[in-house]
Amino acid sequence: MYGFTSLLLLGSCAFQSVLGRPDVSRARRDGVLLQRAVNDFIATEEKIAIEQLLCNIGSGGCNSQGVSSGLVIASPSKSEPDYFYTWTRDAALVFKAVVERFANEYDGSLQTEIANYIISQAKLQTVSNPSGDLSDGRGLGEAKYHVDGSAFTDGWGRPQRDGPALRAITLIGYSKWLVANGYTSTATSLVWPVIRNDLTYVAQYWNQTGFDLWEEVNGSSFFTTIAQHRALIEGSALAKTLGTSCSACDAIAPQVLCFLQTFWSPSSGYTLANTNVNNGRSAKDANVILGSIHNFDPSLGCDAATFQPCSDRALASHKVVVDSFRSIYTINSGIAAGSPVAVGRYPEDTYYNGNPWYLNTLAAAEQLYDALYVWQSSGSITVTATSLAFFKALVPSVTAGTYASSSDTYTTIYNAVFLYADGFVDKVSQYAQTNGSLAEQYDRNNGSPLSARDLTWSYASFLTAAARRAGVVPAGWAGTNPAATSVPGTCFATSQAGSYTTATVTAFPTGQTPSGNQTTTNTFTTPTATTSRASTTTGSCPQVSAVSVSFTVKKVTTYGQTVKIVGNVDKLGNWDTSKAVALSASQYTSSNPVWSGSISLSTGQAIQYKYIVVNTDGSVTWEADPNRAYSVAASGCESTATKTDVWQ
Repeated sequence: MYGFTSLLLLGSCAFQSVLGRPDVSRARRDGVLLQRAVNDFIATEEKIAIEQLLCNIGSGGCNSQGVSSGLVIASPSKSEPDYFYTWTRDAALVFKAVVERFANEYDGSLQTEIANYIISQAKLQTVSNPSGDLSDGRGLGEAKYHVDGSAFTDGWGRPQRDGPALRAITLIGYSKWLVANGYTSTATSLVWPVIRNDLTYVAQYWNQTGFDLWEEVNGSSFFTTIAQHRALIEGSALAKTLGTSCSACDAIAPQVLCFLQTFWSPSSGYTLANTNVNNGRSAKDANVILGSIHNFDPSLGCDAATFQPCSDRALASHKVVVDSFRSIYTINSGIAAGSPVAVGRYPEDTYYNGNPWYLNTLAAAEQLYDALYVWQSSGSITVTATSLAFFKALVPSVTAGTYASSSDTYTTIYNAVFLYADGFVDKVSQYAQTNGSLAEQYDRNNGSPLSARDLTWSYASFLTAAARRAGVVPAGWAGTNPAATSVPGTCFATSQAGSYTTATVTAFPTGQTPSGNQTTTNTFTTPTATTSRASTTTGSCPQVSAVSVSFTVKKVTTYGQTVKIVGNVDKLGNWDTSKAVALSASQYTSSNPVWSGSISLSTGQAIQYKYIVVNTDGSVTWEADPNRAYSVAASGCESTATKTDVWQ
């Protein structure tokens, strides 16, 4: 499920092509300095981000006095602007990040927050509001509520149809963890009823217009549609796992995917953010970048139908959206094409005079980190006519084609994209407050924070971007369902009505800790409920056939050097240093000089290996004898493992 494949060395050849500078040593130095600056920023900001995110969750958060348990406030700001409400969309995206973090490393305190969130959402589903109520599902399309969970009845852009889909996705993510760790009955009796209502809403109302994620455009939104498709596919799979079904999911998902294709404009060369509108905008919008990253499934590769982050459609759109802000923001002035800039919502934006947003600048980085992960996993990069402009902005000499990871062109492209991604994070570092606080926006003229302070979504966006950079990716959602990527020949604007039932979850059982050997922190302590742990423990859990082993070694290096791992099996080059696997220096700091990367090994496999340093002139330095040894467990449920070494 998780694991990192290696980042490449920022080598001298790559930098000369990437940055277009004659001074190769200067280019290499600047790149390494940027990488290490971003490392240091992430190391400092991550703790701040998770703390501030939790501060904005009721009822115990430091900014959440008076907020009901489990509800997420968009921001502590109560005036100019007043964001002291809970939005269904924002809360789902925040908890999507929390669930991913929890699934990667068990944390009892996060599990408590997740449980409280699920309980709070079950209650919100029953609240009658201006959009409607639960009887016909219309009330689920309401955008925001007061912090005590009561209906917001003033004028607003409603309905907003992305919320139910995103909430379903988030709750499905936690349900997968429950099932994998033997708590199927909890997922079935407590979480599924909430998910089922949201999936029913998606299947019934997906083909009706609504307001977009920025709450301004009433039409058909790419961001909403792509989330709806994923929710139906993933919901169908979970239903089967729980011994039930979602026939509406199966019937409607292919048509949602079919409709999703209409957002791609071949004549324009980018994905249109909104359709079925006539508002005079260009439809260039960070909406499409956000849609792509929240639809990321590492197993789908660079699939264009689902607009995967490394697909040619998504990369072409990334360039168009980012470039739309190059000339309109003063803080972007003088920045060359192909270099990172501050990213806003859409170029015609006038809210607070239209500024860059932290979460959109981070999303631009996250999409590229997603792409890097897939390229390393697949061992190649494909440049098409559609994505060529994106790649040529970074590597002017590149042409359309497929480049294997053993080629110089692959290395040049990979390094260029990695530096490009880091540059967006560096923009956030530059314009964040000195205490690490992330507001909603930063001023287009001087970069000072603007609008709502401590935006919860900003912190969630930082956490997911940092995780992707570190090679921590979420579990896939597509599975083996052909409806995930197979576009029907003909689209039908069909929908399927269903019934809605009040979900009555009021508490979660205690002691639901991992059944495997995950790292455990804190203790999960919520009130006792009647649900018991299923009997699927060790021996009946899904047995893995391969394990992604993360190898980490501490080795001080100098500019231009890279650390690789080589060993006695094919995946480690069979002791051939030219086929050794390059490790990543993405977390390297002067105080913690670590290089890391992941190798997929078969269960029960025993290997021997060593680390080597490849110098700028191509010469190789081996570490001292003896050979290292490692054996993968012969059986088990864990798909990841870690091996930590120090250069000998």
